[in-house]
Amino acid sequence: MDAGRITAGNLVPALVAHAAKRGFPLGYRAQGGDPCAWRERMLPHVRALVLPDLEPVPFAPEVVAEEDRGDHVVRRLRLHMSGGIVAPALLARPKGQGPFPGVLALHDHGSEFRIGKEKCLAPPGPVPEVAQGWWERFFGGRPYGEELARRGFVVLSLDALNWGERAGNGYEAQQALASNLLHLGLSCAGVMAWEDVRAAEYLAALPEVDAARVAAVGFSLGAFRAWQVAALSPHVAAFVSSCWMASLPGLLVEGNNQIRGQSAFWTVHPMLHRDFDLPDIAALAAPKPGFFQWGADDSLFPPPAVAEAQAKLSEVWSAHGASERLRFDLRPGGHDFGPQRQAAAFDWLQRR
Repeated sequence: MDAGRITAGNLVPALVAHAAKRGFPLGYRAQGGDPCAWRERMLPHVRALVLPDLEPVPFAPEVVAEEDRGDHVVRRLRLHMSGGIVAPALLARPKGQGPFPGVLALHDHGSEFRIGKEKCLAPPGPVPEVAQGWWERFFGGRPYGEELARRGFVVLSLDALNWGERAGNGYEAQQALASNLLHLGLSCAGVMAWEDVRAAEYLAALPEVDAARVAAVGFSLGAFRAWQVAALSPHVAAFVSSCWMASLPGLLVEGNNQIRGQSAFWTVHPMLHRDFDLPDIAALAAPKPGFFQWGADDSLFPPPAVAEAQAKLSEVWSAHGASERLRFDLRPGGHDFGPQRQAAAFDWLQRR
């Protein structure tokens, strides 16, 4: 086949080969040296490529509803993010004397847009049927944010743009949304990243939260968001990423979910990967404590791509002299964040 033609999976082999030849010239493996100096040079460049030029406004939180759940209280909020942009949110606060550690719980994609924050926390009032089904499918029957609240964390979860109360027009419409944002000099992934950074800022500023102990936790797309916000935000001190990390070239292969378009727009920052691999971005969070978890049978993340990411991540944490702060956790099964996986992740997080 002509290497310049488009394959059935919408790849152009000649251009894939071009990218492979270029490599990732600003990644740590190419640059080497002092990892702190590398991060100091690269983080402003990454932030410029990733974060949009949106103007923050005061959060002016509005409490819409509240429910007492015995050992914690859950509030439904509205947070003002930028001019005309309001993000509905859920906040779970343990009872007792604070300040408490905080967790930014970042919801997944899953092609289920009717719920966002409700994937992580049960809202006040009746539980949506779709949310209960989601918890049973991926989390062992209940939202993982509830377990974190019971462990003594203040948990915040927001609807990202296109989910929950901010839902758009469905799966196929993601392509148009992404195109329209690109026409505005923005991107789906960039808006999501910016709002995650803002959410971390809000959580760290709460009087009941210990600002030095704020973590990001997520599953699937939420896992991508967790290590990303840990790299971008000074307010995030640790992260748990379940089921989203691999080296990019190993994902850009026929049959992989990453080449289908649509959902991938939430993880693609224009021009970023001319310079950096995915683990390079996550490594900008080093030497913060980081927990990466995979399912041994998760077809979304081929083992060679995972192994390459692990090697690159290990190099940076090791260069910081912080190898003990980096944890890789391979679990039986596929793409989920069930009770045993949660227990391993949350036990680690509490120790850290």
